[in-house]
Amino acid sequence: MTLFPVPRHRASEWPVDLLDPSMLDTNWRPVPLRHFVVKVHSRCNLACDYCYLYEMADTSWRSAAKAMSARVAERTAARIGEHARTHGLERIEVILHGGEPLLAGAERIEGLVAAVRREVPDTTEVSLSVQTNGVLLDEPMLDTLYDLRIAVGVSLDGGAGANDRHRRFADGRGSHDAVAEGLRRLRDAKRPGLYGGLLCTIDLANDPVDVYEALLSHAPPVMDFLLPHGNWTQLPPSRPADPAQTPYGDWLVAVFDRWYGAARQETRVRMFEDILSLVLGGDSGSESIGLSPATVVVVDTDGSIEQVDTLKSAFDGAAATGMSVFADSFDAVLRHPGVVARQIGVAGLSETCRGCRIRDVCGGGYFPHRYRAGEGFLNPSVYCPDLVRVIDHVRERVRADLTDPGERRLG
Repeated sequence: MTLFPVPRHRASEWPVDLLDPSMLDTNWRPVPLRHFVVKVHSRCNLACDYCYLYEMADTSWRSAAKAMSARVAERTAARIGEHARTHGLERIEVILHGGEPLLAGAERIEGLVAAVRREVPDTTEVSLSVQTNGVLLDEPMLDTLYDLRIAVGVSLDGGAGANDRHRRFADGRGSHDAVAEGLRRLRDAKRPGLYGGLLCTIDLANDPVDVYEALLSHAPPVMDFLLPHGNWTQLPPSRPADPAQTPYGDWLVAVFDRWYGAARQETRVRMFEDILSLVLGGDSGSESIGLSPATVVVVDTDGSIEQVDTLKSAFDGAAATGMSVFADSFDAVLRHPGVVARQIGVAGLSETCRGCRIRDVCGGGYFPHRYRAGEGFLNPSVYCPDLVRVIDHVRERVRADLTDPGERRLG
């Protein structure tokens, strides 16, 4: 019996066709979605060579509507409100994404935000943010975002040399200077609370401490580091098959030591905070590490509902659910096998990961990074050795501080 409306071209790969109906009906209940990524524009004004949307396995962007229409925005908002009411959610987050979301323009963004605030019940707090490349952060756009109370996260990979190796305009020009100017405006004291933070994709060619300090020069309240998307079929850049080598782990350890060893807390680093929390017995704030159930869903410009869209790095159609906001509720998405697999914790891990000593901290690594063609996602992360390296290092630093707390600076 087929339970889920999913594409059948990968039916032999886990988790499609894996989940037993009796297990779903008696032993597991879905966790409501709380993070709604809304693709307000599908194109981008940069041509970053590592982009998972345009440069990797999935090609759905070619046929996607360029911008979300008012009709789709209204229906998306209604579905978000429906989900919040059904589950009595106290707080949700709506993230405007793309492509480059600011290409949608102020009018479309204002319309979507108004619809969300109208449809979501008063008992639910709505947190709004946008993830942008920063090029379009001019004064009128910043005023719009500030008036709408939309926090702004900016993607930047370090100083000019580090950033412009990959993050370029289509004509080959680097984007760093334009982004730096946008960040200067974003940090203006007349718009307090607008600056959400920085997002950096790791490039092993860049010195880790130099990258951290270049990002720090923009005074972000928080930053995060992303491992380049890849998997066992398409290995990430410079990620050797040899498990004894840990180049990404070494890179992250260098940044962690610089961040953690500072005389005072200079900024927050989300990845490191999550690892520290997990090492100390707490929870993770994201699905990239730890065993917290995934609560993210994506709505594309045409209203199609997708799983986390970084799955597009695995194969063409990997993020698709076959559902849309016009025909399906978000509760229906909760029974999609890909979402279930990302919510059932240890039961959704490979045998190798289930028996691993750092299982509860690593959580098997980020789901898209586990893919192997012909098998699916029931594998350790392709970054397994690197994750072990950085987690063990953080754990040892914490253990040393607990043994001799006088050596640790007070934040």
